[in-house]
Amino acid sequence: MRTIELLAPAKDLICGIEAINHGADAVYIGAPKFGARAAAGNSLDDIKTLCDYAHLYGARIYVALNTILKEDELEEAECLIRQLYDVGTDALIIQDMGITQLDLPPIPLHASTQTDNRTPEKVKFLQNAGFTQVVLARELSLNQIRAIHEQTTVPLEVFVHGALCVSYSGQCYLSAALSGRSANRGECAQYCRLPYTLTDADGKVIADSKHLLSLRDMNRSEYLEALMDAGASSFKIEGRLKDISYVKNITAFYRKRLDAILSRRSEYCRASAGTCTFTFEPVAEKSFNRGFTPFLTEERTADITAFDTPKSLGELVGTVKEIKGNSFTIAGVKQLNNGDGLAFFNTRGDLEGFRVNRVEANRIFPLKMPDIRPKMQIYRNFDQAFEKQLSKPSAERKLAVNIRFSDNSFGFSLEMEDETGARIVINRSFEKEVARKDQQDNIRTQLGKFGNTPFEVSRVEIDLSENWFAPSSLLADMRREGVEKLQVCHRMRYRRELSKRNIANADAALYPEGSLTYLGNVANSRACAFYKKYGVGEIAPAFELSPQKDVPLMFTKHCIRFSMKACPVYQKSVSSFKEPYYLLYKDTRLRLQFDCKNCQMLVYAENK
Repeated sequence: MRTIELLAPAKDLICGIEAINHGADAVYIGAPKFGARAAAGNSLDDIKTLCDYAHLYGARIYVALNTILKEDELEEAECLIRQLYDVGTDALIIQDMGITQLDLPPIPLHASTQTDNRTPEKVKFLQNAGFTQVVLARELSLNQIRAIHEQTTVPLEVFVHGALCVSYSGQCYLSAALSGRSANRGECAQYCRLPYTLTDADGKVIADSKHLLSLRDMNRSEYLEALMDAGASSFKIEGRLKDISYVKNITAFYRKRLDAILSRRSEYCRASAGTCTFTFEPVAEKSFNRGFTPFLTEERTADITAFDTPKSLGELVGTVKEIKGNSFTIAGVKQLNNGDGLAFFNTRGDLEGFRVNRVEANRIFPLKMPDIRPKMQIYRNFDQAFEKQLSKPSAERKLAVNIRFSDNSFGFSLEMEDETGARIVINRSFEKEVARKDQQDNIRTQLGKFGNTPFEVSRVEIDLSENWFAPSSLLADMRREGVEKLQVCHRMRYRRELSKRNIANADAALYPEGSLTYLGNVANSRACAFYKKYGVGEIAPAFELSPQKDVPLMFTKHCIRFSMKACPVYQKSVSSFKEPYYLLYKDTRLRLQFDCKNCQMLVYAENK
């Protein structure tokens, strides 16, 4: 059986706990420093609290420490990693290979997608170097994932939902070059979400003020089983900066999808324990999204771009049918509510939003009447009723417990065993006397009152030699003690995975390339030593240490020429515009190069 893991994001402790409650088998969260989302750091105390909570269900906590490190940060990082291990962290997600050369506790290391993991050779190297999980590039197809799985044994982690970086992760230097804010240091300025004007070499405008580097959001919910069969073991939701309603909704959405598959595929098993119940029906479209794409096919996918807006579209609710005074009607089947946030593309092509003040059947009374026209499509990017549901407790996660209540020579015994095999026994001295009424119902009722604990009763077995009187106070006291001991038992039984670096096959772990350019992101002496250890001869410093001129700043599977239906390979088209093409935004001028051999687009920065 292969273990299947649902991995959810958390920007803070509260989001992390709700991710566990809503079905996550693992949660990834930012360290106090050195995470690729600089705005999502967390204290050691909060990480410890989250670890303690997750471990009750056998769920794991992965801490993102996935920036490149400068020389003077190595000692601090080493100290922080020891502290993270001490508070219960199950694994670190890292980009900087210098971390592997530090004096570390036996904490497993996961290779971040920032390490540009897109070939069998690269993943096999990371496996042999001791990494226990590898996060694959988002751009890989099912066949490419399958090829990696067939040549490796390390668990493969894939993104299944959330925002898409337009560039291969770890290979984008646009923000660093233009603003000094490095994506590899967790400070991306998101130049990819800006509106650009596309011109050709003669200055002719091809597209005006469009978000030409902005992609839709990923949604692979229809491909989960295919991803499993291709070899993926961990399914990752993007969103360490997303709010709690996103975490709740999207985690629950994928939990239900995965459970449906696992229920009929016995060769796969879930990575943690406990059954989740929800007070709402999860709907992916109701959380932040720019429109969806699976971004998974071998050939070019047509629907990956979000040229019109980088903002959240939400769900399509219908089209404008009739405008009358300060109201309008919608042709659609979605139920709208007072307080909903709606949006539409205005006559200029910009996404414009407004709030619903009142709804009467399909007639909408906005707070302020927007300039809408008949047949315009209307989207809902804030569902008032749905968000109200998610603002309250919206899920419970419970471990099933079997109970046996019996008598002994000096009183009573209570045995509890949950679905993970954790088992405790409570013995109490008590002077027994035969009861006048049957005790069975009261015993079951009192022992089943688990309330706000991680447990719920699956079965109560009563094995008494006589109809002994069992006071409710005694039963409640034994149940409370049993629950406390069962939680302690869980923590004692929980076993963290240990690092495989001590058994890494160093001889077989030669790096696939003999030299590294700025694309290797080597920013310190320890990272340099790592690559030299594995056969790399020439190593250039990271772009952040030594900015390069006239080099590609972005490598992307997204191709503007393809999006414009002018691809000479797939669409057999001949463009009337003269290359090179340029993207213009204020003082920013970007030159595009089309690498058809490798089917990718390269982006350079130029001065006007």
